[in-house]
Amino acid sequence: MNILVGISRVPDTATKVMVGDDGRTIASQGVKYILNPYDEYAIEEGLQLKQKHGGSVTVVTVADEAGKDILRTALAMGVDKAVLVRSKEESDSFGVAADIVAVAKDIAPDLIIFGRQSIDFDSFQMAPMVAELLDWPSVSIVSTLSVDGTTLQLERDVEGGKETITTTLPCVISAQKGLNDPRYPKLPDIIKAKSKPIEERESTSEATRVSVIAMENPPAKNQGKVLGDSDTDIAELVRLLHEEAKVI
Repeated sequence: MNILVGISRVPDTATKVMVGDDGRTIASQGVKYILNPYDEYAIEEGLQLKQKHGGSVTVVTVADEAGKDILRTALAMGVDKAVLVRSKEESDSFGVAADIVAVAKDIAPDLIIFGRQSIDFDSFQMAPMVAELLDWPSVSIVSTLSVDGTTLQLERDVEGGKETITTTLPCVISAQKGLNDPRYPKLPDIIKAKSKPIEERESTSEATRVSVIAMENPPAKNQGKVLGDSDTDIAELVRLLHEEAKVI
């Protein structure tokens, strides 16, 4: 089974993100970037499927030169091949999807796996968009997966419960937390990954269809006040609702 895993480079969840001077992107100074946490489940699932069914696992990211760091993380985890598609300065989800589809058409995978979402834009668009461009079936937020020949039995999270789905290969899925327990690369594997080759391609995607017009920090939260049930507190509550909250 040949598997393609799409991964992305995102700001560390512990990083305080600020809006950049251009008002349209985040300020990169002092920001630590990591492999998107949901993509770890996608890589791990690919490696486990390879172990059970044979084949190979290729990871791809659409990014600039800095994207090589997450590719080396994936190589240290045990994937066979890494591909960097050099992105244009501004690329939307459709452009990224189109670049990944171009790679998929070259390597002809049986299965494409993404993390459920990237933790920066949270768009949930990549898996269904790639599937649509390839005209393949797509199942998102997969929490259980088994393969029997060319048939996939999947369980996905839905609001209030689980949904069981059967589909066939080739297919695109996105991995939910809990699908597996991602492995941590060992030091020798991390060192070896630094010298492994990374295939580089230029972006061939179409013009950007969606652009960010403006980005701003959320407004500061007002301080809360705790009042009792005395006549004075009740009078103060009424005053605050009238003069500050302006709801009465």
